[in-house]
Amino acid sequence: MIAAELMTKDVVTVLPNSTLADAARIMLAQRVSGLPVLDAGNHLVGVVTEGDLLRRAELGTEGEPPSLLKMFLMPSKLAEDYVRTHGRHVSDVMTAAPITVAPDTAIAEVADLMQKKRIKRLPVVENGALVGVISRSNLLAALSRVLIATAAKSSNDTISEYILGELQRERWAPKSGIRVHVHDKMVTLEGVIFSDAEHKAVKVIAENAPGVVAVDDRLVYIDPGTGMAFPTA
Repeated sequence: MIAAELMTKDVVTVLPNSTLADAARIMLAQRVSGLPVLDAGNHLVGVVTEGDLLRRAELGTEGEPPSLLKMFLMPSKLAEDYVRTHGRHVSDVMTAAPITVAPDTAIAEVADLMQKKRIKRLPVVENGALVGVISRSNLLAALSRVLIATAAKSSNDTISEYILGELQRERWAPKSGIRVHVHDKMVTLEGVIFSDAEHKAVKVIAENAPGVVAVDDRLVYIDPGTGMAFPTA
């Protein structure tokens, strides 16, 4: 999948000279956490988000007063901070030159950017023009559709094949000693594991099998040090 397949095309935007009051009202009305900022030529010049409005003098959240040393050494930085906490227009608080993606950017790259940069949405730009926005909710909606469609096509055999295939593929997974039984899309796990982490991961594989409705955990933990066996349930 690529960004163009999941992005929201009908995007609400604001101008750099839009008031923060207008931007806040739009975000609340549209139930979005951020807005692209376009100039008079419809070029993307920034993004304004809920996070940009957290530190405000009106709410008493502008932060602690600067120290005398900071006032002496960094007056320009303090002036910038003042604009962000007291400014009245979008241009005063927005993130300029935001991170963007192209319509053909792979979803894996989109998700990686969101995670690494800790952002919730990315403008989608083509030839300098904003063509959409892709957000975490877009990815979540796509995941939901895939899970539902995959579950509908699953069977006892496909569930069993998925679990055994994942156990074989993962380097940490025991390659023997695990038995998988599937009946009415319910999975029963039997056999031995040798750590709590291994136990949890094997169970996650079973729970992630497309279409599985329940997992009956009958695995037994063997303490590598003593050789003693304990039920995991």
